[in-house]
Parts: sequence; structure tokens; C-alpha cells
Amino acid sequence: MKENVFFKKKIFTIDKLFLKKSFKKIKKIKFVKTLKKADVGDLTFYDSKIYMDDAISTKASFCITTNRLANDLPKNTEKIIVKNVLYELALILKRIYPFADIDYPDLTLKNTNNKSNKSVKFGNNVLIGKNVKLGKGTIIGSNSIIEHDVVIGKNCVIGSNVIIKNSIIGDRVVIQDNCKIGQKGFGFIPNKKRNIKFPHIGLVLIHDDVEIASGCTIDRGSVDDTIIGKNTYLDNQVHIAHNVKIGSNCMIAGQVGFAGSSTIGDNVSIGGQAGISGHLNIGNNVKIGGGSGVVKDIEDNQIVMGYPAISFKEFIKKNKKNNEQN
Repeated sequence: MKENVFFKKKIFTIDKLFLKKSFKKIKKIKFVKTLKKADVGDLTFYDSKIYMDDAISTKASFCITTNRLANDLPKNTEKIIVKNVLYELALILKRIYPFADIDYPDLTLKNTNNKSNKSVKFGNNVLIGKNVKLGKGTIIGSNSIIEHDVVIGKNCVIGSNVIIKNSIIGDRVVIQDNCKIGQKGFGFIPNKKRNIKFPHIGLVLIHDDVEIASGCTIDRGSVDDTIIGKNTYLDNQVHIAHNVKIGSNCMIAGQVGFAGSSTIGDNVSIGGQAGISGHLNIGNNVKIGGGSGVVKDIEDNQIVMGYPAISFKEFIKKNKKNNEQN
């Protein structure tokens, strides 16, 4: 796997990260990855039975986990037993990626001074960071900021007052005015003495032909990436938290909010002001009514509505019964 160019990384051997633990093999840590993506030489973490299938098949050399979960992991994965997995992970990420817990200003930004060329057109006062790659035919509106190492594909339209960082964007993507993409998510580990910030080392990946309307915010991933699938449309003021994965050909109406680490299937439609809780799986071809609160997984081809969201037929029956009683 290629090095993450967005965040500077310090190199540690596993024994230097966990001074009070002993290890069969002393290795340099290549990457910190999720159970599913980790490979030999990587450090991962396992904190919930929700991810048991990924734990069983992980290729990671080392895993931060608890006594209760350790037996789910392969024999070749060394277990690092702790009381609070996410707390320990946050401390380790802070050491390996010391600049990932705060969005520091990009000091490499330079003003394009409206100097458009044959390939790319700029509005007034556009700032571009070091090593940014912009595809042919792309237009960037006035007062927008594209930070270091961001990749934007061909024939994209970026509106005015847009800020993009820590992101890779495909072709023919439209991002309208006042959007912010790739910032650190809302990640904290509660602690009575002092809440601990959780560093975010993931990216935002936006696939081809996506359209993002005005005022949307999309947080980068924490350890994984935040992903928007092909041909998906976001209405105004949609918020997408860290690690969320939205499939292809979805339609998301205004002011919908996604909590972290939920997965949305293909061809999903969500009405305005709905809320999706974290760590959920929403299947393909699902329709979610406006104002709904989704607090559990939804299987393919379901229509749900209400708070908490229930099947549409059940919702109609419940409302009819309530009206009759009143």
C-alpha cells in the first residue's frame, strides 16, 4: 500500500509503542489499519463483536483488543490486551501521526491570481496547495481553497468558498458553493479527567459523477476512509461524518445527517432532515422518509419512516390508530 501523503508519520517498532508489553516478534509498524484492510506488518484494533467476521480473517501482525474479544483473532496476530481499545488507539495514533488530531493551516497555499490556463480555469482569489493535481476541464470558483496533495479529476466544477483537504475526487464531480470536505471528524474518547481527541488519518474519496449541493460538510475518515459512490447526489446542508460509506446512485435530500462509520447501499433515497445513527448497515434500494431517525440496520428493498424508523406500512397503521384514538 502507498504511503498516506496527507499526514506525516513517525516510524516505531511495536515494542516502543507498548513499553509494558512483551512481543514474540519485534517489527516496525507499517500502517495502522482496520481489521479488514490490515496486512502483515500492520497494527489494527478490535473493540466490538460487530466486527467479528473481519477479526477472524484479519492479516494484521498486531491487534489492540480486550480479553473478551482476543480469541476471535487469528493465531498469527499478536494480541495487545488493554481495558479500553479506542482510548489506547487514540494515544498510539497521536504518537505515529502527531499532526492528525488538529486541522493545521496549510502553509503551502499560493494564490493563482486568476491565472487560468488551457486545462483549468480559476475564479478570483483561489488558493492552491503543494502537489495538488487538477484534471483537464476543471473549473474552480472564487475564494476556494484546495489544500496540499488533493486530487481532483477531469471536468469537475468546484463552486465558490469551497475548502477541500485530504481528499481524492473523481471525474465530472460538481461541488457547489460553501462546502467543506476532508476536515477532521468529531472524534473524542470520553474521559472523566480530560476527553481525548481521536486523530483522523483517513481520507475522503468521491467517485465519478457525484453532485454535492451548497453547504455540505464531509469529514475525512478516522482510520478508514469516507466514501461517496458514483452518481450519488447530495442536497444542501447534508453532513457526512467520518468513515461513512455511501453507495452508487443514491439521492440524499437536504439536512440529512450521517453519524460515523455507517454503510449505505446502492440506489438509496433519503428524505430531508433524516438522521442515520453510527455503525449501521443500510441495504440496497432502501427508501427512508423525511424526518426519520434510523437507529438499527435496514435490509435491502425496505421503505421506512418515523422516529425511530419503522416499516412504512407499520408507520401508516400506527398513525391511523393514533388518529382514531384522538
